[in-house]
Amino acid sequence: MAGLQISMLRTPSSTMKHAILTRRFFCRIVLATADMRSGGFVSVSRPVITSIVLILSLYCFHVFALKSQLLTRHGGVTDLNAQDTVINYETCYFDQKIDHFGFLEDGTFKQRYLVNNEHWDQKGGPILFYTGNEGDITWFCNNTGFMWDVAEDLGAMLVFAEHRYYGESLPFGQDSYSDTKHLNYLTSEQALADFSVLIRELKRKVLGAQESPVIAIGGSYGGMLSAWLRMKYPNVVVGALAASAPIWQFPDMVPCGDFYKIVTQDFARSGLNCDSNIRRSWKAIDNITATDDGLQWLSGEFSLCSPLKKTDLDDFKAWLQETWVNLAMVDYPYEANFLQPLPRWPIQVVCKHLNFDPSSVSDYQLLGGISEAARVYYNYTGNCPCLNTSSTATGNLGFIGWYYQACTEMVMPLCTDGVQDMFEPQDWNFQAFSDECNSLFGVRPRADWAATVYGGLDIASHSNIIFSNGGLDPWSSGGVTRNISDSVVAIVIPDGAHHLDLRYNNEYDPHTVLSARIQEVEYFKLWITQARKLQIPG
Repeated sequence: MAGLQISMLRTPSSTMKHAILTRRFFCRIVLATADMRSGGFVSVSRPVITSIVLILSLYCFHVFALKSQLLTRHGGVTDLNAQDTVINYETCYFDQKIDHFGFLEDGTFKQRYLVNNEHWDQKGGPILFYTGNEGDITWFCNNTGFMWDVAEDLGAMLVFAEHRYYGESLPFGQDSYSDTKHLNYLTSEQALADFSVLIRELKRKVLGAQESPVIAIGGSYGGMLSAWLRMKYPNVVVGALAASAPIWQFPDMVPCGDFYKIVTQDFARSGLNCDSNIRRSWKAIDNITATDDGLQWLSGEFSLCSPLKKTDLDDFKAWLQETWVNLAMVDYPYEANFLQPLPRWPIQVVCKHLNFDPSSVSDYQLLGGISEAARVYYNYTGNCPCLNTSSTATGNLGFIGWYYQACTEMVMPLCTDGVQDMFEPQDWNFQAFSDECNSLFGVRPRADWAATVYGGLDIASHSNIIFSNGGLDPWSSGGVTRNISDSVVAIVIPDGAHHLDLRYNNEYDPHTVLSARIQEVEYFKLWITQARKLQIPG
């Protein structure tokens, strides 16, 4: 996300690598873990999967003259991936209910959202509403250039809404992550209700917005939310663009191994013997680290910040595995820094270091090439003095919150077989996953809940949803890649990585993504026209 990334909660037996989608990397952190006997949290150090949060604070009054519950500040961001495009927005806050579905908890929290109305037609112009992901909303705003590119053509207001429990939108402030009781309101259903309530309030209170059609837009987990918002609240949004949204990456919907097959295909097509040598590297790591001298050599070859110990090898392999996955997600045709600063078509650059003849390369040669390949991802700028195996991606995503979501309703099976993919074999083990969730949070996941609440594979009764997927993106394995009906449609971008269509236009964009964006805007215009004819009330 980010969007979605992968995560693997480790069991003591190390049988489980592939479990939840999130930014995953192993490190030792002190994680507040539910103690079921006392109902509180105990501090436990264990290998877990991490990602990140940025907290800001500042308030002033809203310039739209909304009720005092809507607050704002001015802000702006320069997107380094958008050829120094400067974007400006107002940062606003809305008093949102903590619990939309019960009546006992009647508290509220300040949900952050960002607004730009520079090109908005105040006589009912559309609102493009970004459904925030698992992280700081300013980061998603900065990486969703498509909305900024099309705003003038559509006469649209742009709204980027932050997801509860991420960024600044913390229902219980500093106590939001203190225990499972406080985390109980972190669900996709509550987030969708937040978005719906916020949209209705904006349309009621913003002068000229009463008849503005609203289109939901999101990428990765945010794309799942945009699709689900249209499904659950068709009275609130007239349509949705769900980019790289794996709404089918749930139990018994798609094969758990397809994700890693796509990662492997990306490397196979990008260089001779590239995938084969990565497949061989896992055994080479085992061979070389069988001795203390080998461990020391490997630590030096990779310029690791902390020397490897025998007990670190599973985590080291997991770090490399996530590196290859992240490269597949962000295999963009131009320099970008979505997860890390990277060159154009970064997998092609990586594979230049891995073109050995698999039948004759030594373990040391092979791992030397692997280390150079990893540096493409972690040190393309040359500014990194050592490689930290405790991190793989950006610092703008929320990790504990996403673990919790994965351990409750976002159960997304992933597995490998080592034959059709380039990774070590790992089965999907739901019971082991459930046990780990229980040890971390004192909760157990509901494997079938997403299918129950959102319809699973049966989505033909819905309308006005675009599912866009990139052929290079491993998350397309769980995405909708075929038309379901005349108005629930799929756009496949063969040479597109993770929600490439939501990024700014770039001179290096392949024609397939340019065509996809044109189609998306045409659907937007159709939905806007339909909504105006029907005069859908706010």
